[in-house]
Amino acid sequence: MCHAVSDHLESCQPSCYTDLVHRPQTSKTAEIHVLKLRRRNGEKLSNAIKERAKLRKLKKIMKMKNLKLYRENKIIIEENEKLRKRALLLHQQNKDMFTQIIQQISQPSNYHNY
Repeated sequence: MCHAVSDHLESCQPSCYTDLVHRPQTSKTAEIHVLKLRRRNGEKLSNAIKERAKLRKLKKIMKMKNLKLYRENKIIIEENEKLRKRALLLHQQNKDMFTQIIQQISQPSNYHNY
């Protein structure tokens, strides 16, 4: 008897309800195409749809800004590494030159013997 009641309830459900439950999910690009078609046909969009569209646009903008900043940061890090290597080389050259000067000063000069 319980099965008969549940079968009867299922048969009374509107088809739109069952379509929503069993409808496959559409991709975001398909949703965007539908939105564009609706706009083109002059259909007004609900506030929720407008908000989702704004959020998608904002996320895309933020993603691009993030990518640009990431690239910029990577370039700065590479330049910094080159400068660090150059500074190390200059420091080594400076030490070598200083050592040569100290050796020249500490050696007795032959000019004073004449």
